[in-house]
Amino acid sequence: QVQLVESGGGLVQAGGSLRLSCAASGRTFSNTPMGWFRQAPGKEREFVAIINWGGLNSTYYTDSVAGRFTISRDNAKNMVYLQMNSLKPEDTAVYYCAAGSRFTLAHTMRLLSAVKDWGQGTQVTVSS
Repeated sequence: QVQLVESGGGLVQAGGSLRLSCAASGRTFSNTPMGWFRQAPGKEREFVAIINWGGLNSTYYTDSVAGRFTISRDNAKNMVYLQMNSLKPEDTAVYYCAAGSRFTLAHTMRLLSAVKDWGQGTQVTVSS
């Protein structure tokens, strides 16, 4: 059974930082693109960051977080991380860890339909 378990969410003041973690289990993830999505109240779920598989580990970010957020992965531990700096109130949302299909290109995971597995989500609240 595939499981993606997020942790690290919480309440932080604007300008602060949080680090989200995602523990993956149940299948092979080393050859799978991994990512983070978020959903704010009343809004659709959106892509935040994606990291490719293999040696290059290329990354993709939505424009609103580029330069502030950093996605990384540790294949030996089956972990994915999202370091979030300079947080803004508009970053408030439930953040979801996501896994794509094996051997697919990371940039295709910008679309919700390309996500194969989802975590349960972790709440991030940024106060002004």
